[in-house]
Amino acid sequence: MPFEMPTRFDPATREREIYARWKTDGRFTANPASPKTPFTIVIPPPNVTGSLHMGHCLNNTLQDILTRWKRMSGFEALWLPGTDHAGIATQNVVEKELRKEKSSRHAIGREKFLERVWAWKEQYGNTILMQLERMGCSCDWTRTRFTMDAGYSGAIREAFVRLFRKGLIYKGKRIINWCPRCTTALSDIELRDQPDEKGKLWHIRYPVAGGGSLTVATTRPETMLGDTAVAVHPADERYKGLIGKKVLLPLMNREIPIVADAFVDPKFGTGAVKVTPAHDANDYECSQRCGLPAIVVMDERGAMNENAGAFKGIERFEARKQVVQALEAQGLLEKTTDHVVPLSVCDRCDTVIEPYLSDQWFVSMKPLAAPAAEAVRSGRVKFVPERWAKVYLDWVDNVRDWCISRQLWWGHRVPAWKCAKCGGYTSEIADPTKCGKCGAAELKQEDDVLDTWFSSGLWPFATMGWPAETADLRKFYPTSVLATDRGIIYLWVARMIMNGIEFMGKEPFHTVVIHPTIQTDDGKRMSKSLGTGLDPLTLLDAFGADATRFAVAKLVTTSQDMKFGKNISKSKGEEARNFMTKFFNAARFVLMSLDASDRAAAAAGAAALARGENPASLAFEDRWILSRLNTTIRSVSQSLERYEFGEAAQALYAFAWFEYCDWYIELAKPRLARPDGAAARATLLHVLDALTRLLHPIMPFVTEEVWQALRQFDPARAESVMIAPYPKADAARVDLEAEKTAGSLMEIVRAVRDLRMKYNIPPKQALTAVLSSPDAASALALQPHVRLVCGSANLSKLDTGTGLAAPPSSATQIVSGAQLFVPLAGIVDPAKEKARLESALKKTEETAAGVRRKLDDPKFRDNAPPELVEKEKERLAEFEDQAAKLKAGVEEVKGWK
Repeated sequence: MPFEMPTRFDPATREREIYARWKTDGRFTANPASPKTPFTIVIPPPNVTGSLHMGHCLNNTLQDILTRWKRMSGFEALWLPGTDHAGIATQNVVEKELRKEKSSRHAIGREKFLERVWAWKEQYGNTILMQLERMGCSCDWTRTRFTMDAGYSGAIREAFVRLFRKGLIYKGKRIINWCPRCTTALSDIELRDQPDEKGKLWHIRYPVAGGGSLTVATTRPETMLGDTAVAVHPADERYKGLIGKKVLLPLMNREIPIVADAFVDPKFGTGAVKVTPAHDANDYECSQRCGLPAIVVMDERGAMNENAGAFKGIERFEARKQVVQALEAQGLLEKTTDHVVPLSVCDRCDTVIEPYLSDQWFVSMKPLAAPAAEAVRSGRVKFVPERWAKVYLDWVDNVRDWCISRQLWWGHRVPAWKCAKCGGYTSEIADPTKCGKCGAAELKQEDDVLDTWFSSGLWPFATMGWPAETADLRKFYPTSVLATDRGIIYLWVARMIMNGIEFMGKEPFHTVVIHPTIQTDDGKRMSKSLGTGLDPLTLLDAFGADATRFAVAKLVTTSQDMKFGKNISKSKGEEARNFMTKFFNAARFVLMSLDASDRAAAAAGAAALARGENPASLAFEDRWILSRLNTTIRSVSQSLERYEFGEAAQALYAFAWFEYCDWYIELAKPRLARPDGAAARATLLHVLDALTRLLHPIMPFVTEEVWQALRQFDPARAESVMIAPYPKADAARVDLEAEKTAGSLMEIVRAVRDLRMKYNIPPKQALTAVLSSPDAASALALQPHVRLVCGSANLSKLDTGTGLAAPPSSATQIVSGAQLFVPLAGIVDPAKEKARLESALKKTEETAAGVRRKLDDPKFRDNAPPELVEKEKERLAEFEDQAAKLKAGVEEVKGWK
């Protein structure tokens, strides 16, 4: 059968075809009955409203690298996918549709609204999962879960009821984040901080009962209508005589006390602060310590309510203006100063969040947090990089009770029923028919739904069928590794650990890999609204999935975030695409260069090499590439074990591009047609086989294409590279002396090539060279390999020895402690070369002088952006370096004849 292999690899067509074949063949499906050791990753479930962004692209690339690597390494690998119902985000999408229809959720009612949301989910909800397929993600799609599917909803109910029965879920009043536009409580993750918002600090006089006044500073004067005290620090000497007295609340004419509390910062404003327990978290805590009432002065839409007196019905920010005007009119506004005010806004609608006292459902967190903290301190759960463990512990050790109710319709409805008779709450697995406290039958279920993070916190085991004892749970729980972003360490990672210990008795994973955050080219947060976001689909269109995956993986470090904006992604994408093309072309060359008569012998020889045998007399270059292969296998495997994805990709890139393609294939070419070329053919094939498997976790598609070509040589190979064994390093193949010698040979070849470039000598023009080694041993070690240097550098002769003199008109370079002389008499005209170098030197010095003048100009230094100044400094350094080299070149050619 004739060997066939396409002339090029076309990602646009082949990636889809290869992925479809993988799915048809069931390559991603894990078997709970398998005797293999399990390796499990559960995907951080993307929002059902979502489409692929660069964070998803990076996160899922890393998860797939781990899954494919472990699958090839003999594990029963399960990567479990799914999506999150994303309560507020999804509800907002459907509400927008209703507004376009001049309707609202309240107009159509809860039942009809939920039907609309489910219809939207069925039509659009799988978009991101299909995009993950396009990336090559080897998820077990037969196990795809959704946080609102029936089985998962049952798990939510079970968890709520268990916590309720233990007294860890309760309903009470607390200060929560409230969005007046969405009219719901929000978790911290649903906020976006704006720390440098320019605002005002208003200094207001509160008349003291009995005479005088106390000046209070505030950034939110509209909330003063709900003040129930003024607080000062107990150690503040200025106010000790006022503690216990009363002031008259301006505009409301209500007496409120002056209290002492250590939460007051004496250095802020006047050192006296208003206490508004219903609209500030710190004030609420103060009110609990000091026994103060809490007065809510706004409604759920952010308008002032009946407790705001004359300001009732006025929107909060308009009320702020009118309150300030009224204070000014009464002579109670002492002064106004500029002040930076940290604001939080709703991440969905950009509305400024209102701290709001509200009746909500909470989880008592301290009992759950203690074992979750101990799991990390004991090392049962490790963070990579380790520094993120401190971030986790700082939050877990200081955790506050968690508001889990949301004033939405889309989500898991709070499974609690209020009794009309006694006011108590009942929560059961089945809908209750009578009150659990008094037995009355008049029950009404809560209208609120649970926070999305409550449901996603059960993801590692609820996705596997909990609370039932399923085969999947027995085999695949606890999972192995969680890969995620630092932004959800508290909100998701911590809660999964708490829930895993609480409901399963085991931590849900042993390792948490916190990957870098992708930033713009200048190191800033990507933003769609600012136009600095990057759509990974454009990268997939331009470069294909393999190149996109390799580009992001190669930049991953454990020490810093990744700059991968529009310019860097383009250059790195092109680099990765070129790498993919080089690998494919190298594979095609190797396979096409083997005649039909050579194939069986080459395949047998490669198999022997894989077994650690030497099928024929190996040349030096064969031993060298086999050593480098096994050193690379060890390096890549160790990097993956440490979750150093960038290090693994860099090692593969260097080995494949430079050592295998640029050096070994070129060195082996002359031997392929010779009768004694069996070792070269076997080595080429063996290394290609191993390299294909090494690259597969990062570049799955092109490696599958090459693997299928390799199977034409040996049909007994695994049907897919996905299930081929990942290479293992053979220590016996590592030859450090050969690697050292080869490194010296490459340095000599590179030096000759550099001289060709420096003096514009064509690569095809043969040269001669002299290498004078520092000692006899070095010269002797080099002698057997002169043929390799001559062939690679196109030298007709290379003289080696010690104490050798420089031939006339020689260019020279120091190489590995030896002196390399390349005679250029008759090849380079000294006069012309000197004139060329001097002309280039003059232009370079003139350009450098222009840049220097620019940098010396105070107007430029003081007004130009810092990055531009830095760029000009870098340009100057480059021109100065070029000038120094050109001067050295001029001096060198002066002595030539």
